[in-house]
Amino acid sequence: MTTEFDYDLFVIGAGSGGVRAARMAAGKGKKVAVAEERYLGGTCVNVGCVPKKLFVYASQFPELFHASAGFGWHVEAQPRLDWATLRDNKTAEIERLNGVYNRLIENSGADLFDGRATVTGPQQVLVNGATYSARTILVATGGWPYIPKFPGSEHAISSNEMFFLDHLPKTAVVVGGGYIAVEFAGILNGLGVETHLVYRGATLLKSFDREMGAKIAAGMQAKGVHLHLNTEVDSITKTGEQLQAALSTGSTLDAGLVLYATGRQANTAGLGLETTDVVLRDDGSIPVDAHFATAEPSIYALGDVIDRVQLTPVAIQEAMVLVDHLYGDGSATIDYRDIPTAVFSQPEFGTVGLSEEQARADNRDIAVYVSDFKPMLQALGGGSDRITMKLVVDTQSDAVLGCHMVGEHAAEIIQGMGIALKAGATKAHFDATVGIHPSAAEEFVTMREKAR
Repeated sequence: MTTEFDYDLFVIGAGSGGVRAARMAAGKGKKVAVAEERYLGGTCVNVGCVPKKLFVYASQFPELFHASAGFGWHVEAQPRLDWATLRDNKTAEIERLNGVYNRLIENSGADLFDGRATVTGPQQVLVNGATYSARTILVATGGWPYIPKFPGSEHAISSNEMFFLDHLPKTAVVVGGGYIAVEFAGILNGLGVETHLVYRGATLLKSFDREMGAKIAAGMQAKGVHLHLNTEVDSITKTGEQLQAALSTGSTLDAGLVLYATGRQANTAGLGLETTDVVLRDDGSIPVDAHFATAEPSIYALGDVIDRVQLTPVAIQEAMVLVDHLYGDGSATIDYRDIPTAVFSQPEFGTVGLSEEQARADNRDIAVYVSDFKPMLQALGGGSDRITMKLVVDTQSDAVLGCHMVGEHAAEIIQGMGIALKAGATKAHFDATVGIHPSAAEEFVTMREKAR
């Protein structure tokens, strides 16, 4: 098929959303290019969910070593972490995944450009010194950690650098109250670092169910994380290799590392979008319509750069919807309601549907069911962990509006609950389901007494 353009689709950014769009479009016989200046797989594969989860696993072993004694196991020597082994094995696994993405793109028939692409017009892209024309351009450049400017802010690092540290510090300060801050505080603490979490707000994970956020905060403190809520960092000073964070409370914290996890911004700076009619919000993100079209008819955007729901599976689903809109029958859709998600904090958190606060804000008449108990592992393991499960139910329709869990295996359990909520399950459906015994998950189908 001849075309007046070099490419039918030029994708800028080889993260999960961009790669899925490129592969699907190429599979429909379109001439496709993908440009990536950093690493294949985007944030999630390289400096996000994948290496983060590997680090979470690593940080959980000390508690397992401790618990094993009650089950008759004797660890003869004191377990010792070799940080370099963990870091380098993680990197090797990420490089393997980079290779997988490379092969996926090559096997799809799309052209891959290793370099920074910029938009030079509504249907033109410049990469590696050459200009290419494209019928459609897709911006899938994701997000980037944001560190605010303040005295000494240049001494702080972002989550990106956390995965490549030369050595682990003895003491660390993590700044932020969202999922990235909470996850890294748990990782550092579990790896044996004295960890301080500083957050300007009164409650952690404020966009989630408040009761669950309080359970996570209590669980983190029980594991040894020092929480400094309603507190800000005024400045950071460096003396040799040592940092000192001056807090708004008047006290100071000495640390070998200060990690800022105070948000991410859309990666649109210097992309050349000013040569088009694409509109940017004040934070750099791109507003799009239901079909992911920008204000420039030939340019589309999806994933973290549009700042709707910043989750890898969402970006992949958005890519499938977009390609179906451009080159299919347009029947594919995406529903942003009831998206299951997890925070790999310690304790772990899984959630789907409405929080109790959101349900009450809708002026619904709701019933709330809560179960809080010690997991079976701790019967002999001697740990302080607890599990909390919660159902938010619409009393009129009996529909389960929200399902929340704090504790071990929360992510694995909530994935299945996500299907139930998507299918419109009622509390009666939960009650009629036979539990798996003994398991933590069975609590979700045995809650009979309303907490409120």
